[in-house]
Amino acid sequence: MLRTLTINLTRCRRTSIADSFFSKYCRHSSGTVYSKTTQPVKIVKAMAVDKSNFLLPNNQRFVELDSSQAFNNLTTQEKLYAHYLSQAAWNGGLIVLVQTSPESPRIFSLLHRIFVAEPLSELKQSALRAGATEDDFQAFLVYAGGLFANSGNYKGFGDTKFIPNLSKESFEVIVKASKAYENDNLHITKLWQNTQNAIYSLAPRLTSLGLSDKGVTTYFSSNCTKEDSDLVNDWLKTKRIEAYICRTFKSNADDGLPLYTIHYASVESTPKPPLTMEKEKYKNAYFQVTRGDYSPLLRLACNNLSEAIKYAANDNEKNMLKHYEHSFKEGSLDEHKEGSRYWIKNKGPIIETYQGFIETYRDPSGQRGEFEGFVAMVNKEMSKKFGSLVEGAEQFIKLLPWGADLEKDTFLRPDFTSLDVLTFSGSGIPAGINIPNYDDIRQNEGFKNVSLGNVIPAAYKESVIPFLNDADKQLLEKYRVPAFEVQVGLHELLGHGSGKLLRQEADGTFNFDKEKVKNPLTGKPIESWYTEGETYDSKFTTLGSAFEECRAEAVGLYLSLVPEILKVFGYEGEEAENVTYVNWLSLLWNGAAKATEMYQPSTKTWLQPRGDYTSAERANASLTPSPSPRRSKSSGLRGVISLGDTRGCANAHARARFVLMRLLELEGDGILTVTEAEPGKNLLLTLQKDRLATDGKKIIGEFLVKLQTLKATGDIAGAEALFDKYSRLDGPWARWRDIVMMHKQPRNIFVQPNTVHKGDEVELKRYPANAEGMVSSWVDRFPSTNVDDILEQLGEADKPHFAELEPLLDV
Repeated sequence: MLRTLTINLTRCRRTSIADSFFSKYCRHSSGTVYSKTTQPVKIVKAMAVDKSNFLLPNNQRFVELDSSQAFNNLTTQEKLYAHYLSQAAWNGGLIVLVQTSPESPRIFSLLHRIFVAEPLSELKQSALRAGATEDDFQAFLVYAGGLFANSGNYKGFGDTKFIPNLSKESFEVIVKASKAYENDNLHITKLWQNTQNAIYSLAPRLTSLGLSDKGVTTYFSSNCTKEDSDLVNDWLKTKRIEAYICRTFKSNADDGLPLYTIHYASVESTPKPPLTMEKEKYKNAYFQVTRGDYSPLLRLACNNLSEAIKYAANDNEKNMLKHYEHSFKEGSLDEHKEGSRYWIKNKGPIIETYQGFIETYRDPSGQRGEFEGFVAMVNKEMSKKFGSLVEGAEQFIKLLPWGADLEKDTFLRPDFTSLDVLTFSGSGIPAGINIPNYDDIRQNEGFKNVSLGNVIPAAYKESVIPFLNDADKQLLEKYRVPAFEVQVGLHELLGHGSGKLLRQEADGTFNFDKEKVKNPLTGKPIESWYTEGETYDSKFTTLGSAFEECRAEAVGLYLSLVPEILKVFGYEGEEAENVTYVNWLSLLWNGAAKATEMYQPSTKTWLQPRGDYTSAERANASLTPSPSPRRSKSSGLRGVISLGDTRGCANAHARARFVLMRLLELEGDGILTVTEAEPGKNLLLTLQKDRLATDGKKIIGEFLVKLQTLKATGDIAGAEALFDKYSRLDGPWARWRDIVMMHKQPRNIFVQPNTVHKGDEVELKRYPANAEGMVSSWVDRFPSTNVDDILEQLGEADKPHFAELEPLLDV
């Protein structure tokens, strides 16, 4: 049934705030004017929303991320180092609430204040006495667990909104039955009144992340369009500014022209040229650079990094943390790059960490980084296997099908370790990481590969596998973890770690022989390349994540056919053949059985990365048992590997896997088939194992040559045409997506431990793998409401930038 929504879209208008927080941290210097005029009425027609697609079910699976064995083997100094790094990561990770949606900081504050005020058992008793049911209370806890895990009310994998599985009235009953409400009913009432519509609204624009009318983002103010984003990116390019640590807010200057404020993340908020820039004109608009975004949260992170430095094991770790701290204080991306250089130099540490604005999946233009921080401990047995893979990498790369001209002149051997995650803050947990993402460092100085070993088995617990015959199900259940470990290694090291970008340097020289190198697709001389100031991200923008993930995934498939590589991981003979088969089966099954969850039939677009992310298919939001990697984009070298059906990374991986599945389905002459086993109810995917080493290898190899050539030459038009061919839901797939959605399962949510510093010791506190355990872990993580005060202030300061979304909350 169609309904007409009449929306008055008002221009952003700056509001006054009683305290001095806004003026201290968030006021932008310039003649910024927020127009009070009202935009023309916009009529939106939308189909009635099926709320079931946006609910976290009461039987939502929670799994423990167990790192106790590795942690207990640490020395006291190492435990203290891990503790303060974790504190920095968790406090910095609260930034993601601000980065996800305008309402997320206030929703977190409301829930956290309620849970901190009293034990869950007492809250439950009060709620039941007030009229809530057992199911209502469980739904309340599950929603809170989902919000904490995803760092906001949009899924970290998939970028769609989720709402509570209880009525607004029942939610209010629990809020008003709480001790927090009893102690400060005015404040809790205000929080509830200011968030209830945002929590529940499913107005079309609010159902997913995206730019302008395609969704919600806080990386740009709500009045920004794709044209605004493109103009901002053009200006940033002229200034050679990378956008990792900024957000962009559009207002009107005194003369009525658009004013774009590029706002850096930093503790300090005062002007500091040339880091900050005064207002200047460019293409009939004004631009300025300010700093001070997320200031109080970054101050908390910096304080804990300072403490961690005291327990660092060597000078590389101390210098790394000093530069991270200085980057967060000043708003300097160069300082974070310098810290990343020391991180690369710090080979084989016992405690591994990387923190900052890292993955760009969730930015609609694919350039602004989401805060992420992880702390992990080495898994020596698996790290030895990855080390052997690194040792043979130069020889294995020569097996790739695109030839030496499109390969890097020198392979920079990375550190590649398997780690057990202690702490991972952000919107989701990947299974593997290949960072830093900075092109200039990756191409010339190197990178690190990290496999997060305890994520993989945890993510696969209690998973269900539809659309396969019984024999394939049994093989998948037996070999999916070892197959995924192989894919992580190949995807990260030899996928993201391979391939050259053809470039013209600032002095006019080229990093390739222009006279001799030929385009493998045309046989003609190279006609396009990257110029000064251009990066893979800036050229491929919203396609970049999915395209690079597809290249890395395809490398994993291609090289998993090599017996010498399987031997590195300890598999030979029939067992090696089974691991290889399951690697192909799992990835292609993901493309058929899970990926289309990330496709929007109404707009015929893939959800992520947001131009459609960063991205994403996170393990902690994962709903599938299937192995497959998560992310990378920029130089094609970077990224993370995630489990599950697709950000983020999830969406990037989802589209990538669907493309590979369709490639084999369309070009493989029956090597892979998908049929409708039960009309309207079930599908069956079959893969011919005996043809993988012949026909499968040929098809994937030829496709890899296309992918690498288009990437190396910066041919975005060719890349879009190639990807569009295989990522359309043509023929039966438009119908089969409905079958996939019928079998959709809730993604696992990870319950992480806490470290507790008592006297001279650090203890690890673990929690039950359920909604109560999840909530309790966050109460212990932040036992004070001070962070709630900060988040509310940050949310209030941001309100003028997202005024256009307010009318939608009543829809």
